Amino acid sequence: MARKVVLITGASSGVGLALCKRLLEEDNGLHLCLACRNMSKADAVRTALLASYPTAEVTTVQVDVSNLPSVFQASKELKQRFPRLDYVYLNAGIMPNPQLNIKALFSGLFSRKVIHMFSTAEGLLTQDDKVTADGLQEVFETNVFGHFILIQELEPLLCHSDSPSRLIWTSSRNAKKSNFSLEDFQHSKGQEPYSSSKYAIDLLSLALNRNCNQQGLYSSVLCPGTMLTNLTYGILPPFIWTLLMPFILLLRFFASAFTLTPYNGTEAMVWLFHQKPESLDPLAKYLSSTTGFGRNYVMTQKMDLDEDTAEKFYQKLLELEKHIRVTIHKTDDQS
Repeated sequence: MARKVVLITGASSGVGLALCKRLLEEDNGLHLCLACRNMSKADAVRTALLASYPTAEVTTVQVDVSNLPSVFQASKELKQRFPRLDYVYLNAGIMPNPQLNIKALFSGLFSRKVIHMFSTAEGLLTQDDKVTADGLQEVFETNVFGHFILIQELEPLLCHSDSPSRLIWTSSRNAKKSNFSLEDFQHSKGQEPYSSSKYAIDLLSLALNRNCNQQGLYSSVLCPGTMLTNLTYGILPPFIWTLLMPFILLLRFFASAFTLTPYNGTEAMVWLFHQKPESLDPLAKYLSSTTGFGRNYVMTQKMDLDEDTAEKFYQKLLELEKHIRVTIHKTDDQS
């Protein structure tokens, strides 16, 4: 029997790396393909995984989802290597230069919204965004559009009616409708591009289900919870998190979002790996959750989405894709 092939973006650190280990614990006969920007890191992870799981197959492919030529090149390589992909975990993401709104933090601490505020970081974080070499907003391109192009390019490996393929997106409890607008879906005018990009992922997943289920492609979204990774260390330095730890551990009894470790954060990712995609609700977000006593479980949250907006956003992405392809084609012709 052929090995199941799992492609994971952002697999060399944080929740992506923890996911690799947990999937091989579940099934050491998998073929994991680590899609990473930094190949020396990816090769080190591959070596470590094979040392622990010698019966697995682990390969790497270089991809930077904030760089479209890199995405096209990686897709070409993957199409040469694989006849199909069974799972694609669209996990790579950035939150550049996050700034904590201290005023909002202190006013929230003394309000009834304290648990909600810490679970979702709503109103607490703003980020500086920039424009990439492709002329797109960096957070949008990295978290959403680079992955969208990857899926579009890999369609021949994903759409098989005989047995379904799965897209599993790392979204966030921080995805907020109020931070997203169809008129400015790259969030070039706002201050919360991370939240906007995660809401965009939720919309895209819904639209992909509507457009691709019949071809055998299913999409799901999850939130790994609040973990202490390079992403959170960008918000506050590690020593501050250490000082906050007793407070966070207490909060855990009231809010399940504090998964804290990448291992715990993968709970929903691993749970989704085992589900029959036809049984999943396309309007649900699956949340990795941890109790006050440290037990992991998965919660389901109904997403604040409507199909009309999802379809309009999907069409806008297809238009942008067409525009990008024309631009790249012209550039190739000139060179």
